[in-house]
Amino acid sequence: METPKTLQAAIQHFSDYDNCRKFMIAVRWLDEIVRCPYCNSEKVTYLAKAKLYRCYGDHPKQKFSLKVGTVFEDSPIPLEKWLPAVWLVVNCKNGISSYELHRALGVTQKSAWFMLHRIRLAVQSKSFAKLGGPDSAPIEVDETFIGGKARNMHRSKRERMSRNGGMQGGSGKAVVMGMLVRGGQVKATVIPHRRQNITEKIVRELVEPGTEVHTDEFQGYYNLKDGYVHKVINHLEGYVKENVHTNGIENFWSLLKRGLNGTYVAVEPFHLFRYVDEQAFRYNNRATKDNPLTDADRFQYALSQIVGKRLTFAEVTGKVGETAF
Repeated sequence: METPKTLQAAIQHFSDYDNCRKFMIAVRWLDEIVRCPYCNSEKVTYLAKAKLYRCYGDHPKQKFSLKVGTVFEDSPIPLEKWLPAVWLVVNCKNGISSYELHRALGVTQKSAWFMLHRIRLAVQSKSFAKLGGPDSAPIEVDETFIGGKARNMHRSKRERMSRNGGMQGGSGKAVVMGMLVRGGQVKATVIPHRRQNITEKIVRELVEPGTEVHTDEFQGYYNLKDGYVHKVINHLEGYVKENVHTNGIENFWSLLKRGLNGTYVAVEPFHLFRYVDEQAFRYNNRATKDNPLTDADRFQYALSQIVGKRLTFAEVTGKVGETAF
C-alpha cells in the first residue's frame, strides 16, 4: 500500500479517488479483499460510475460505499477531503480548528467542526490494559483544571464568582486527570471532581499494584501507599527531588492547554473529553529515539481505527446518547 510521506504528497495523492479507494481497502481489509459490511460476503462487485460496491447477498442494503461501518459513514463529504483532514488532525502538534479546516478543504465551518469530532472518535483509545507493574518505569499522576481565567471574565461574572468564593480550588472549572508512564504512554480522562474517592479509585483501576507512583502532595492520593510504591513531591519545596517528580505529565498538560487556548479557544465542557483524546493520541504516537514514528505512520495508524465507530450529528450535539459499538 502506497502511503504519502508529506502533507503536500498526501493532498496530491488523495485528490485521485482511485488512490483513496485503494488506500481505504488496504486499511479496512488487510488481505485487500472487499467484504460486505452487512453480511461479510466476499461476493461483491465494484460499480465504477457510482463509486459504490454491490453485494449479491440476500439483504435490503445491497449497495454500500467504503465509508459504511466507519466514522465517515453517511457523510456527503468525499474521501478526497476526509483523508487530508485526518492527516492534519493527527500531525498538527497543537491541533487544527474548524475554521482552519473549513478554509483549507472548502467545506462549511459546521461540517468541518463535525468532521473533527468524528476524527477524534476514531483516534480515541479503547485499550483497557493496566499501566505499570513492578518492573515498569515510574508512573506520574496529576490533575489539571481547564477553564477561563478570571482576568478575561466580564466584571459582573467576576464579582458574582467572588461572592461565591472565587475560583479557588478550581471552582467552576473542568478537571482532567492523567497518568503517564515516564518516557512512554499517557492516559487522560475528564473527571467530575477532584475528591479522594475518585482520584484514588481511578489510579487503582488503571495502574497495576506494586507500581512506583509519583504524585504531588494532594491528599487524594494519600492512601496509595497501600498497594503501591507511592512517592510524593511537595511543590512548595521544589519540583524535583532525586528522581521523584511529575514533570512529564505537566508537559502533557502544557501541550493540551496550548491547543485548547491557542487553537480551539472556546471548548464546551460537554466536548472536552474529545479534545483530551485527540491530544493523547498525538502524544502517545510522538516520535522518540526508540520509536521514530513519521507523519505517515501516525496517519496510517489513525485510519486503522476508523472501523466500527460511529458518531451522528444528533449524538455530538447532545440530542441523543452516543451509539455503543
